[in-house]
Amino acid sequence: MIEILKSAIQQGASDIHIKAGDYVRARLKGDLVPISRQQLTPDQVRQLALRLIPQWDRDRIDDLRDYDCSWGAPGLGRFRINLLRQRGTLGIVMRVIPIEIPTLEQLNLPPVLTRIADSERGLVLVTGVTGSGKSTTLAAMIGHINRTKRKHIITLEDPIEFLHRDNLSSITQREVGTDTESFATGLRAALREDPDAILVGEMRDTETIDTAIKAAETGHLVFSTLHTQNAVQTISRIVAVFPPEEQEIVRVRLSETLVAVISQRLLPRKDGAGRIAACEIMITTAAIRECILNPERTEEIFELIAEGRETYGSQTFDQHLMELVSSGIVEYEVAKAAANNPSDFELKMKTLA
Repeated sequence: MIEILKSAIQQGASDIHIKAGDYVRARLKGDLVPISRQQLTPDQVRQLALRLIPQWDRDRIDDLRDYDCSWGAPGLGRFRINLLRQRGTLGIVMRVIPIEIPTLEQLNLPPVLTRIADSERGLVLVTGVTGSGKSTTLAAMIGHINRTKRKHIITLEDPIEFLHRDNLSSITQREVGTDTESFATGLRAALREDPDAILVGEMRDTETIDTAIKAAETGHLVFSTLHTQNAVQTISRIVAVFPPEEQEIVRVRLSETLVAVISQRLLPRKDGAGRIAACEIMITTAAIRECILNPERTEEIFELIAEGRETYGSQTFDQHLMELVSSGIVEYEVAKAAANNPSDFELKMKTLA
């Protein structure tokens, strides 16, 4: 099995799927393809699961239903592990985590992300669907701070994915369930641990969102993620989590603390060399603050993002997609399918031709 995992990594797999009665499958350039010659038995999957989960949980493997952890092997790499049950047998999904933390430049992310990572305080959100590269982007931003500033960075993750080595900064990495009870508990504690920057793996509930905003209000730089597709949806989702009577004040707090929203979609590269992130980047300007405060003006944010490209470095998905097509990095049809409005995107591309 180790040889199969090694082969998947060498081929550039982002995820590996393992279940009884099926071949081992790897996600290569966005497609899920078989990479083993034989189908696995339930016992083979169970034996592999026993190797992957921490020793203290091995005795209860037959009781596990949905279980998250991380696992690493010398010479192989690190993985985020999800154990699941399907048709009564164990299944495993492994997310490949690079040993070396990539830089923002290596990820071909827009240069404005460096400026966002250099912010002294406020809330920075990276959003997108599962598997859109949010964790990698955040790791690169934390890595930038680590290389360039003398700060204390606290991360709260479930589970810990990228391993950060102390550089100019000191990094404290805490795993939910092992080192702290929950995101909310760990975040409250972090405020007493002299942090400069805090990474919250995911804003899952009202308490975590409220505490994250509070941390930004008290002068910290807070990074987190949400499963939303764009900046407007992100703002609406955060506000909607709170009771109606609190939503007005939440808009005020958000308008004062939100530094940027980076929304991502991963697209296959034209040259076949993996995938690249298409990004919508909202930088919170005075005009956007007004739109956050007034729910009737929220939709205007799309237009303000597009208009602020030259001045602030913001960009819509369509602007970035057009750039990726014009540069020959992404196929036109792939970009069109990923656009917010494919017919509008087609029209814009024709005016460029």
